[in-house]
Amino acid sequence: MNPRFILFIHLVFNDMIQLTTSISLFVFTYTFHTIHVYLCCLFILPAIFTTQNTPLNLAFMAAECYIAVCIPLRYNNICTVKRTYIVIGIIWALSSLSVLPDVFILLATEPLEFFHSRVYCSRDRVFRSAYSVKKRDASHILFLVVVWLTLFYTYFRILFVAKAADADAKKARNTILLHGFQMLLCMMVYVQPMLIQSLAYVFPRGLSAIYFVMFIINQILPRFASPIVYGLRDKIFRKYFKKYLCTVTMNVHPKTTLKIL
Repeated sequence: MNPRFILFIHLVFNDMIQLTTSISLFVFTYTFHTIHVYLCCLFILPAIFTTQNTPLNLAFMAAECYIAVCIPLRYNNICTVKRTYIVIGIIWALSSLSVLPDVFILLATEPLEFFHSRVYCSRDRVFRSAYSVKKRDASHILFLVVVWLTLFYTYFRILFVAKAADADAKKARNTILLHGFQMLLCMMVYVQPMLIQSLAYVFPRGLSAIYFVMFIINQILPRFASPIVYGLRDKIFRKYFKKYLCTVTMNVHPKTTLKIL
């Protein structure tokens, strides 16, 4: 019933979907190199949706931290469970507005034979229209600006409150900083084509290794940070985590002992 943990759980499930689809796609491209376009779309669409969701989710979580620290007396009125679910709906709606136009452009511009052809499964190879590329760049810039402005605003407002030596405010400030680091890793996907092109020029024989390293940095590490930022660092979450972990351990050990006897 806590809005903070509802957003955290949504972030975790979103990242689970993102990692499942992106890793499956990564394995397929390394194994088969090319796959059918319609099969590629089944993997790449949820991967794009969930990738777009992550920075938006982090921005709303930063806003929740700001409200909890800077205007705590209005927190219960602003951050309700109902409004939290509305926020999650807004996150998915914004991601849809960024991705679904690509699908409509694809259906309108490409012949039916294209969907049965085989391509190297990437967003640029499937949504290859010039309109899709321009719209993608525009949406990336918009998301980047809005999310970073949200993080900077919430961080500096919390920073002023943290000067009063309040422990919760300092912890919230550190959380926003970790959000910023996580966002930096997430946003690297927007400059990935230029970065890969530059690295490929320097290391022409290591293109496969470059793709693998960029996949780890852009897709794996930001998702690895989420359970640390809002999971293990949180006193309430850590309390219940230890409680249920100890309960599971106590239930497992007697059964193990019986089996041994």
